[in-house]
Amino acid sequence: MNLPAYLSTQDIAEQVGLALAEDIGQGDLTASLIPIDGHSTARLITRESAVLSGIAWADEVFRQLDRSIVIDWKVQDGDHLAADSELAIIKGPSRAILSGERTAMNFLQTLSATATITAEYVRAIQGTGTRILDTRKTLPGLRMAQKYAVLCGGGNNHRVGLFDAILIKENHIMAAGSIAAAVAQAKTINDQVMIEVEVETLDELQQALAAGADRIMLDNMDNATMQQAVGITNKQAELEASGGVSMKDLRSIAETGVDYISIGALTKHVHAIDLSLRFID
Repeated sequence: MNLPAYLSTQDIAEQVGLALAEDIGQGDLTASLIPIDGHSTARLITRESAVLSGIAWADEVFRQLDRSIVIDWKVQDGDHLAADSELAIIKGPSRAILSGERTAMNFLQTLSATATITAEYVRAIQGTGTRILDTRKTLPGLRMAQKYAVLCGGGNNHRVGLFDAILIKENHIMAAGSIAAAVAQAKTINDQVMIEVEVETLDELQQALAAGADRIMLDNMDNATMQQAVGITNKQAELEASGGVSMKDLRSIAETGVDYISIGALTKHVHAIDLSLRFID
């Protein structure tokens, strides 16, 4: 997959550099056990089914350690893989491969975890027309990477951060005095970005519509109320369901007719994918 606009190769290089410094520090003491001129071939596999994400990060790990390392990827980001699938064959200096092994797999196992759970949520609402969104509940320092992983899993990105959209929540409304005042102020700050308002009642929904919100987040509403909200809104704004969404309730929420369902679990409840790298030569 191509990198989204919010993520550059420089971003990836910086993330990888920090991760390698964290792991290697002043030097890899264990790798020094290996002959300095040793060369090896390694095989990378997934031990469980997964949707792959993170190839660019793994490539960058080995590029930073030794540019002579060659990686032959057998798969692409976004591929749905069965357990024991071969991901890549890696050839090069043994020391460098061993020094980068864990950092490369940490990126791959974490991003593939996000892509995999996203794909499960996307599959659960297939055919409804509703789309799955991520949130800002990400691992510190890895937001752009995890948001990319959501795309690999077939999901969609909500705002990247506090800078590219305005989400007016309960505390903002209280501080501004009303939904109307908050939206009006938001439009004076930047009328080129999406303005979204979080509401908890149908009355608040109508206030947000009257104020001209682009999207309205229905926070912790039951399905019957959300269905009413869809009828009241009548396409005047996009609707996003949010708050405590579980897999068992997902499809019934989508069937209310909301445009989006946002799910923090995609990026905060990460269950790393089990990967294995073994020397074969």
